[in-house]
Amino acid sequence: MSYKKAARILPPELLREVQAYINGESIYIPRLEGKRRGWGETTATRRELTARNERIFAEYAGGEKPKALAGRYYLSVKSVQRIIRRQKAGQEQKQTAEKPADI
Repeated sequence: MSYKKAARILPPELLREVQAYINGESIYIPRLEGKRRGWGETTATRRELTARNERIFAEYAGGEKPKALAGRYYLSVKSVQRIIRRQKAGQEQKQTAEKPADI
């Protein structure tokens, strides 16, 4: 989140009205309901975690044990198991969606 100078973006009469309530303090103004961004949309974090999870699953599919993966990626064994379970479910959904429908 970055700060904007209110004097540069608000009309003077609105600025004076806000000053009457806030008087130099910081204030957070939330986005409009329909314009909110999802978690990780403005950074690369979501993509990085997706790529990491895909690597973990590929290594697991290649024979790595969850305990070894947990140590390598600094995660708990439970977290690795959850990642593997979600990746499996995602692959199964893709395969089901790609199958032609029987008539």
